[in-house]
Amino acid sequence: MATTISQSSPSGMGAIPYDGGTAFRVWTPFASSVSVVGSFNNWTQDENLLTSEGNGYWYAEVPNAKIGDEYRYVIVNRDTNNTYKRNDPYAREVTYSNGNSVIHDPHFDWDSENFNMPFWNELIIYEMHVGTFYDELGGAPGKLEGIVQRLGYLQDLGINAIQLMPLAEFAADFSWGYNPAHPFAIEKIYGGVREFKKLVKEAHARGIAVILDVVYNHFGPSDLDLWQFDGWSENGKGGIYFYNDWRSKTPWGDTRPDYGRGEVRQYLRDNALMWLEACHVDGLRWDSTVNIRTLHNGSGGDIPEGWSFMQWLNDEIDAKQPWKLTIAEDLQNNEWIIKDTGAGGAGFDAQWDPGFVHPIRHAISTQNDRDRDMDAVRDAIYHR
Repeated sequence: MATTISQSSPSGMGAIPYDGGTAFRVWTPFASSVSVVGSFNNWTQDENLLTSEGNGYWYAEVPNAKIGDEYRYVIVNRDTNNTYKRNDPYAREVTYSNGNSVIHDPHFDWDSENFNMPFWNELIIYEMHVGTFYDELGGAPGKLEGIVQRLGYLQDLGINAIQLMPLAEFAADFSWGYNPAHPFAIEKIYGGVREFKKLVKEAHARGIAVILDVVYNHFGPSDLDLWQFDGWSENGKGGIYFYNDWRSKTPWGDTRPDYGRGEVRQYLRDNALMWLEACHVDGLRWDSTVNIRTLHNGSGGDIPEGWSFMQWLNDEIDAKQPWKLTIAEDLQNNEWIIKDTGAGGAGFDAQWDPGFVHPIRHAISTQNDRDRDMDAVRDAIYHR
């Protein structure tokens, strides 16, 4: 059973391009050796070995590895001597969900972007699924580029924020996005991270904020290289990134992250800050926070370290960028979700209200006017 580890990871994780090469850093505490293979060394296992930095971190600099090269880590488990070829947990780009990691160019021209987040109580949010917002009937899913082309239409609707359903790389091409396989990479079929940054930049130019759904209550469960990443696990569970006891179980498989392990908390924190800082996203909507803080949708007891994880990350966001909005999809009418962490709350700025969602959805979707309860709509708007 993992315990909380207080130290942070070394500076910089994953593939870190520099002038003339790329540095690689990965956390794999049960490895006896780690190497990086890729198109830069003809996938040769023993050519570029990583050096242990202690505390499970491994590092190497590879002078001839360049942006655009594909790569994987080769990990030898210290107890079994078994070998595992894994994608980079921090990969910002992958060829596809069960393909290879790609060394990503982090540079992007934001053109001295100067965007001010609208006041939160004035936000008019348009929730959007990239794959179906502008797709062709019977064809491939829609792309981020298609949204950019229609920002004027959205602006004419009067909205000042779009909320995108999850973008992290998932298995296959068609999904709502709530099955993230590579949390740091943007779904290839949508256009990847560069197209996402273009969308944010163009939305901001039109005064439109961008809010993104993130999934921290589970990963996968398919095409998931994080699963038993370095070969270690207990009870047949998921290994270093996951709970390895009864706390692993979620409605989507045994893939709940271990919020009590310092390196896993850091991994999730780095993910959130990547969206907010590197991608200039204006807010995060957390999927199903009830499955971070409790077992079995709230019926199986609390997960205290899940609650403290939410507090810790919300505090860090508030300290760095207090104008960025954090929304919890908790749906339990729990007032402590939006109370300050100093008072013991989770520290979110807002939460989805089931008393609004369900009656409004029914009023919009019902086919007969006689079934449309406008009193319920009024009560939902006034939160009665």
